[in-house]
Amino acid sequence: MANDNLIKQTCKELGLTYKQLGELIGYSESALNNASRQDKISEPLKFAIMLYLENLKLKEELEDFRTLKAILSKTL
Repeated sequence: MANDNLIKQTCKELGLTYKQLGELIGYSESALNNASRQDKISEPLKFAIMLYLENLKLKEELEDFRTLKAILSKTL
């Protein structure tokens, strides 16, 4: 994601529209559209996107641990 526009890349990878991403991170669709078009992503916006991505990753890892726990509890 380093060289690509963070907003465009995030939406593409997650299959989201700017409106959907904005709702998830607390920004308006127009704010995301303007930042993406001008390629001027503020630090707070970048931070919000990075936190959202980290949150998704952690939720996925937690679900993996819950699955493992269920498997282990059935076998023990």
